[in-house]
Amino acid sequence: MTLTNSGVPQVPDRYVLPPSQRPALTSSISTTETSLPLIDLSLLHQPLLRSRTIHEINIACKEFGFFQVINHGIPSSVVKDALDAATQFFDLPVEEKMLLVSADIHKPVRYGTSINHSTDKVHYWRDFIKHYSHPLPKWIDMWPSNPPCYKDKVGKYAEAAHILHQQLIEAISESLGLEKSYLQEQTEEGSQVMAVNCYPACPEPEMALGMPPHSDFGSLTILLQSSQGLQIMDRNNNWVCVPYIEGALIVQLGDQVEVMSNGIYKSVVHRVTVNKDVKRLSLASLHSLPLHKRISPAPELLSENNTAAYGEFSFNDFLDYVSGNNDFIQQRFIDTLKKSSS
Repeated sequence: MTLTNSGVPQVPDRYVLPPSQRPALTSSISTTETSLPLIDLSLLHQPLLRSRTIHEINIACKEFGFFQVINHGIPSSVVKDALDAATQFFDLPVEEKMLLVSADIHKPVRYGTSINHSTDKVHYWRDFIKHYSHPLPKWIDMWPSNPPCYKDKVGKYAEAAHILHQQLIEAISESLGLEKSYLQEQTEEGSQVMAVNCYPACPEPEMALGMPPHSDFGSLTILLQSSQGLQIMDRNNNWVCVPYIEGALIVQLGDQVEVMSNGIYKSVVHRVTVNKDVKRLSLASLHSLPLHKRISPAPELLSENNTAAYGEFSFNDFLDYVSGNNDFIQQRFIDTLKKSSS
């Protein structure tokens, strides 16, 4: 934000990506983009249509590890208020935001820029605030007190996203042929991190990224975006722009679901592009099992001919991996869990 507000005419060197990693920004819409899955969640509550909707979720998870949802039950007023509060936060004077700055990824509330400003080899064109969000009464007092509406508006959205996550994880468990309550206890006690992101307008969007290619560590990420900017990698390793759909939320499978499904579903690799004219906001509600709870392939999905393809891991293991000297952009955390087939 500080760089954009200062009117820099070009991207400073520390933000310039190697040529092979730069996004190809074209305005043409690929056929894949127009066929990305969009699921009406209200149909889950209609007994005659539930099984068809579960099947749609199964196909979306297998093909993309990703889908968008409409009629998801979060009121548009709650969504709008959360985006408004986020906008007001990032518009605060930099000195105010710096009171929350930290490079310690274990901090329950931290403001920062890039991914980890102190260790990134190339910096990324974003500002963020992350905070633990479930159970809300445990964490909300630590959240920013400025702007005054922030705790209330983002808190209401975080609670609604947590309820939505429970519905989604039930449907995804069911789509794998598991009991829909397979992960119920773990998700109720699980972790929710709200990552509120600001991707300011960028003078040279073809040289930089808001976020590098990665997959999320948790079970699901529910993403609210104010405009287009997210790209996902399809099965042919092509980057596909995720369109902005008014009122829709984005659901991304994380590494925990890939492990739990023993690779039937894959976590989605995604990145964020930036725009020359538009500031983009997103609220990513990152859900995972409790910090120390280990997840492994569901025994019901294993057999003599289909053995466990992944080792078990916990959210804590992921944090240790990222806070160590590991370059998670070069090697995804989940790749360290895969067992050789020999």
